[in-house]
Amino acid sequence: MAKKNRQKKYQNSNGGHIEDSSNVIFDPMSVTWLEKYDKIVSRIWNKVPTSVGKVIATVATFLVGISINGDWVNLFVHLRKQLGYATGRSLSETSIMWNSISIENLRLTNFSFYFISSCVVSYTMYFGVGGFLHWYYYVRQRDRPYEWKCQPTKWLSPELERHEIILGTFSLTLNMTVSAILATYIANGGYCTVYYQISDYGWFWFLLQFPIIYIILDYITYWIHRIYHFPWLYVRFHKLHHKYKQPTAFSVTAIHPVESLNIQLLLITPLFTIPVHWLSYYTVVIYNYYHGIIDHSGVNFKAYWWQPWQPDAIFHDNHHQYCHVNFGFNLSIWDKLHGTFRLKDRVYREDIFFGNGKAIQEVSEAELLEDIKERQSENPLAYKNNKLDYELSPAQIKRLKSKK
Repeated sequence: MAKKNRQKKYQNSNGGHIEDSSNVIFDPMSVTWLEKYDKIVSRIWNKVPTSVGKVIATVATFLVGISINGDWVNLFVHLRKQLGYATGRSLSETSIMWNSISIENLRLTNFSFYFISSCVVSYTMYFGVGGFLHWYYYVRQRDRPYEWKCQPTKWLSPELERHEIILGTFSLTLNMTVSAILATYIANGGYCTVYYQISDYGWFWFLLQFPIIYIILDYITYWIHRIYHFPWLYVRFHKLHHKYKQPTAFSVTAIHPVESLNIQLLLITPLFTIPVHWLSYYTVVIYNYYHGIIDHSGVNFKAYWWQPWQPDAIFHDNHHQYCHVNFGFNLSIWDKLHGTFRLKDRVYREDIFFGNGKAIQEVSEAELLEDIKERQSENPLAYKNNKLDYELSPAQIKRLKSKK
């Protein structure tokens, strides 16, 4: 009976009508159970000034972002090194005698300390702060989705919410394990190209690192993402992430473990290949993680005035809604450069691969009607000037079809 009540609620919310949540049951692996305590939490929250509430929500998003790969533990290690509590060793000093492998010569002493610390903080952030963010938008403002949601008439079902949290937790654990290994290795003097004194390479290189690392990591991410959208890899790995056509903040780690590990290992390569100051590298990484939460939130966040390079959250939300398009994350230029940027006169679906879509004049009438329905489900408030960028008028459709 409870399951029927929840399913009925989902179907109604998909149609834009919100029911009373009093019948929602407790489900420890689904954030929907928070709705049961909405009245209590709201009573407390209503005493918080609006401006303070927005700051708290922003800080909460940042905290979830920093926890999704457990990288806060690496920040801790590098900060200790910066303060002189540990010293790095040269490459020659880190050579491994393969006939006598041990925890010590693998530089993994005290791994349990870093792993447990990473788990405690990351799980607390993911469930605690992530749960707060879900309540702040998806519960507290559920009755007015047209004010904040990228796809205001569509919601993940409770079953998919549960699925993304289970999968996300598993991938989060894998990410934390890799981060803990890296932190332990570096804390024990393992080889890396990270340095701590700006004077070692000068201020010019220190400042130049920020845009260089940002651009390199973003371009690598674009291609990793795009390659995982090739048919063979997509069906076997990345399709799992695209179960969430209306992503939430919990979707960001809900990806296949193989893909998750692949991405994390590639993104840490600067730490072992080029001279990089720890502060510049992790500033960029944390910025990327923060926007990873923003882009998967399903909320119509827009870039600030000082971020002319940053696409709005709707850019990646479009990717989840239409699948094989908009592969970039923090720079849309890669999609524009490689022809995978969403265009108004193209139709995009999960069965149309490689990011080019299909010309409107090439699709059937049924396919066109389905695409128009998808476009109409987008929120104009998510776009610049609060106007749908991809809306097609009957005259435009007729003109495009006539080019056939």
